[in-house]
Amino acid sequence: MDSKNLFLRDLGDGLVMRRSTPADAEALSTFSARIHSDQGPDEPDERVGAWVRDLLEKPHPTFDAGDFTIVEDTRTGEIVSSLNLISQVWRYAGTTFGVGRPELVGTLPEYRKRGLIRAQFEVIHQWSAERGELVQGITGIPYYYRIFGYEMAMNLGGGRRGYKPQIPKLDEGQVEPYRVRPARAQDLPFIAELYDQSCQRSVVSCVWTPELWQYELEGKRAKNVNRMELCLVEAPDGGRLGFLAHPAHTWGSDMVATAYELKAGISYGAVTPSVVRYLYAKGEAYAAQAGKLEEMAAFGFGLGAEHPVYQTMINSLPSVRKPYAWYLRVPDLPGFLRHIAPALEKRLEGSPYAGHSGELRLTFYRDGVRLEFEAGRLVKVEAWQPEPQGHSGEAAFPGLTFLQLLFGYRTLEELGYAFADCWWKNDQVLGLLNALFPKQASNVWPVS
Repeated sequence: MDSKNLFLRDLGDGLVMRRSTPADAEALSTFSARIHSDQGPDEPDERVGAWVRDLLEKPHPTFDAGDFTIVEDTRTGEIVSSLNLISQVWRYAGTTFGVGRPELVGTLPEYRKRGLIRAQFEVIHQWSAERGELVQGITGIPYYYRIFGYEMAMNLGGGRRGYKPQIPKLDEGQVEPYRVRPARAQDLPFIAELYDQSCQRSVVSCVWTPELWQYELEGKRAKNVNRMELCLVEAPDGGRLGFLAHPAHTWGSDMVATAYELKAGISYGAVTPSVVRYLYAKGEAYAAQAGKLEEMAAFGFGLGAEHPVYQTMINSLPSVRKPYAWYLRVPDLPGFLRHIAPALEKRLEGSPYAGHSGELRLTFYRDGVRLEFEAGRLVKVEAWQPEPQGHSGEAAFPGLTFLQLLFGYRTLEELGYAFADCWWKNDQVLGLLNALFPKQASNVWPVS
């Protein structure tokens, strides 16, 4: 890509925005490691730096080396602000759609409050639209991304952990009944099958292709902050029972599983004690390598708000971490609703509103959307202008709060409790919206 194609915008005052190239790997990884360090810029996070290097220097299934925006001060040649867009595919109740994931958003302190991030978001939102992506999703600090049209609208993370006294002990002379070993390339189809099984518990999930599984297993640097160790859980005879994933380092004082799934018919109650002993021992090994063995304190499962393993260790995972939230942006809401119509129709079919006909007008006060049903089919979704002053329609959602209902994050009653200007016309509308948009936890494992 020549320099003319790299240039994006002149931002004035000596600042220009351009696309990244592999030649930026050293400078951009140094910038990102400093700006995204939890310990401050004087203690760079080398794991973040490794992530940036992987994105720019190694082949990635969904990311191109030009998918960072970079703001450069032409007077010094210094990178002063940057972010990127990681494309992927998610599912909504079985219906797939493209998603653009902005990440690694940062600006040097002395260059903040100049609109640099806003200008870059405008560019990556355009890129995402050109790629046909219907949603953008980002994780980050409270409130900030609302400024750019996002709403905190879906569960992010969450989990439970226990401590050394809660580790199940083997009886004297007892051999470990199940074992955990590193995954190999030939295990990836088995892992993919179990991962898809786990996605059935989540209203929204990320689609992982064989290329993504291969990249996760072999494509990332050892110190990439997002690299997960993929493991197999086996019976004594070597039979494959499930898979496990965990970071390649401790999270503070914890060693946490980020994925854990067993085949149907295999007992979590029987297998999990061996998994817990493995996790704690692995955490101790990583802590010892880092010279921080005295800090190793806990094992855990970061598997979202709900997971079968929580029901098998009810009193052994006393620390509960509540989910945070994904920021989601849906620039064309009518278009997205049309896209997921099969999922909405299936929900209606299984509800007391099977075969429903009629219109449903939702006001967001400044604008709105109109849905038309015929015999249980969603035959039309269109933008709609509520009148007078935005107060007409069958239900109201201030701002972007409808996204919380859409993505299963809150019930309509919960939104009505939290927002006095969220209302619905009658029980018929309440029941219909509850049928179309039930509350359901999600645990998305995104592409990074």
